[in-house]
Amino acid sequence: MKRIFLIEDDPKIANLLKEYLEKYEYSVTIVQSFDRIINEFTESDPHLVLLDINLPRYDGFYWCRKIRSISNCPIVFLSARDSGMDQVMAMENGGDDYITKPFNFDVVQAKIKSIMRRIYGEYAVTKQADFIEINQFILHLTSMEIEYHGTIASLTKNEFILLKEFVEHENQVLSRTHLLEILWDDEHFVDDNTLSVNITRIRKKLEDIGIKDSIQTVRGAGYKLVNTWG
Repeated sequence: MKRIFLIEDDPKIANLLKEYLEKYEYSVTIVQSFDRIINEFTESDPHLVLLDINLPRYDGFYWCRKIRSISNCPIVFLSARDSGMDQVMAMENGGDDYITKPFNFDVVQAKIKSIMRRIYGEYAVTKQADFIEINQFILHLTSMEIEYHGTIASLTKNEFILLKEFVEHENQVLSRTHLLEILWDDEHFVDDNTLSVNITRIRKKLEDIGIKDSIQTVRGAGYKLVNTWG
């Protein structure tokens, strides 16, 4: 049974969502203390986090960063904020998806099912080895990290899925539509800006380990990974 950790300060919404999702055989744990979110997250060891933005003391962006510092567990934001900037901030802080309140429970369940299937089920990345190496650049498949000359950076789930696709199709142009499809199954579920945000984050992390200008934009076509370090 897949475990979900729900960080929501409205008891009515939290309990309704818990009751609904448990009908689909998810185990849902609602946060009890907003001063112990990280402790409760660690104790519940969830497969997925549902995270509100407007929370007591610190907002959801803060807690997303905190969770990301210790885990690559997928995080789906639930928020009444419907601006594009809030959605971009959610992705920049490590979120995997964003659902606007008031939401349809069926849509929430469908998105959760899609993410679970992609990461843990039939669409999960097949690991033939623990890493892929190109001229001393290493993509660690189990830990979802990148390494170059001993410098290591961690990836989020979406960053890992995207970068693995680039590595496996080195020097090939990958269209935006294709990249959206491997991330979210149905590209219409998300704003196209979220792909740009993830690409920007991957480029920054590659630069942090010493690899520059490797993911190149092909105008009107998409992106491609070019070996600029070998």
